[in-house]
Amino acid sequence: MAKRDYYEVLGIQKNASKDDIKKAYRKLAIQYHPDKNPGNREAEEKFKEATEAYEVLGDDQKKSAYDQFGFAGVEGMGGQHDYSQVFHGFEDLFGGDFSNIFDMFMGGSSRRSGGGGGGVRQGANLRYDIEILFKDAIFGTKVEIQYSRNDSCPACKGTGASSGSGRKVCPACQGSGAVRHSQGFFSVQSTCPNCRGEGYIIESPCHECGGTGTLKKRQKINVTIPAGIEDGKRVVIPRQGDAGPNGGNPGDLYVFIRVKPHEYFERQDWDLYCAVPISVTQAVLGAEIHVSTLDNKTIKVKIPPGIQTGKMLRIRDEGVPSGGRRGNLYIKLMVQIPAKLSRRGRELMEELAKVEGENSSPKPIPLSELGGN
Repeated sequence: MAKRDYYEVLGIQKNASKDDIKKAYRKLAIQYHPDKNPGNREAEEKFKEATEAYEVLGDDQKKSAYDQFGFAGVEGMGGQHDYSQVFHGFEDLFGGDFSNIFDMFMGGSSRRSGGGGGGVRQGANLRYDIEILFKDAIFGTKVEIQYSRNDSCPACKGTGASSGSGRKVCPACQGSGAVRHSQGFFSVQSTCPNCRGEGYIIESPCHECGGTGTLKKRQKINVTIPAGIEDGKRVVIPRQGDAGPNGGNPGDLYVFIRVKPHEYFERQDWDLYCAVPISVTQAVLGAEIHVSTLDNKTIKVKIPPGIQTGKMLRIRDEGVPSGGRRGNLYIKLMVQIPAKLSRRGRELMEELAKVEGENSSPKPIPLSELGGN
């Protein structure tokens, strides 16, 4: 089933404030919470839908990406939905941390392995936007990018504990990473506030990373842009996102491509299009002209006599590369009428008019004859 627009899901306008977004979500979350609607599959789906919408619209960065690119803009941001980031709205209502609420209704976050607190988790995916030249998008290129990511701390190897020290089981949750409490019709399993869901407590935090297990790192990598990539598409670089807690695998880096328009060429699927001027005499008599292609080749193009302005000529295999083949190049011929003529040129044109005759009462051309030329 197709996704609904996130603003429609929450019943708000695009210019809604952060408070309005939170209130709208809070209302739906209470209305459709599975504890309030036991066995109601439709209510559970609406609860999930509202939470997914709030996860995006409640985050400034994700909201901006969604407003600009739609669902494609937030795809891959933070990996599979990490609902633990969205429940500060619930905390405002009831207090406590509701980050593990989906353990009961959605099987928990798939990012955690090992089933209990302190398990190894995959790091967050990252997004990087880049603009490339039209020609580079058509034929491919390599681009060096520089960005910041959380890397595993080399001093503690991602554990967060200083050398020689260890971790002990959290006494509040007994290592599960979660506590359960009831309030009204809610029976909620929430993240343990003592260990923040890790299930353990670090006795002596690492001096380098302060116990987080990660350090911010600025790094450069080369990204291979495949030939034929389209505007708005993305390149996925595995394991170049944030490092996972407790030595977990890094997330991925999503490089979104924006293609800068070309001055002379444009693209439609696997074909390229350009317009080339020709003179009146070339159009009338026919000619052979030389045209530069996007990859700086010079090709000979034969113009048939009597060609009309706007007509297209197809040049095979000079378009966008695709699977070892290429699309076509379409050249639109534009007949240029001289604004000024020499005396001799005018005499010849007047002589031509007399020889060929001029129609002073032309009839309209049927639209069916114009086609798309």
